[in-house]
Amino acid sequence: IALVPAIISGVYFYGIRVLAVVLTSVVSCILWEYISQRVMKRNITIADFSAVVTGVLLALNMPPAIPLWIVAVGGFLAIVLIKQLFGGIGQNFMNPALGARVILLLAWTQQMTDWTNPAAPDAITGATPLEALKKGAQFVEAIRPGYLELFLGYPTGSIGEASILALLIGGLYLIFRKVISPAIPVSFIGTAALLA
Repeated sequence: IALVPAIISGVYFYGIRVLAVVLTSVVSCILWEYISQRVMKRNITIADFSAVVTGVLLALNMPPAIPLWIVAVGGFLAIVLIKQLFGGIGQNFMNPALGARVILLLAWTQQMTDWTNPAAPDAITGATPLEALKKGAQFVEAIRPGYLELFLGYPTGSIGEASILALLIGGLYLIFRKVISPAIPVSFIGTAALLA
């Protein structure tokens, strides 16, 4: 539920194709979890929705124009290689969605760094704000979005990073439902703000 605002902002900024990426990721994660648990003769745990959460997190870490077959491969990597081979939920050595993202980035660097907006296919692929900062002051001033635009939504980068506001809404939902404590996110955001 906390990721729904990020999905909505992704659809708003990148178009309906985002739903295909999310659906492919979620379905592939569920299927790979079911298949791997059957093969390993483990209890089937797809009803706990951990594969769904992994699928949504993986999708939100993808570029909007990513080929759907790469997303399905990412589901395999996240569920089988990183989660199930190490014992399943709670036993994995890293976050399955982020681990799969790293492997996909190493295997298909060009596709994983293609920031083309499928909602505006005639648009030129542009630098993300962090890429712009690396290139120097004149380049940054030429393409830099304003702070409000970055906060509300700026369509470059992965699907899930389109809107800071959407991510904060999801985080506040988790805090108000007492799923997480505000201590870690507040200290992380505060430290990043202070050092920036």
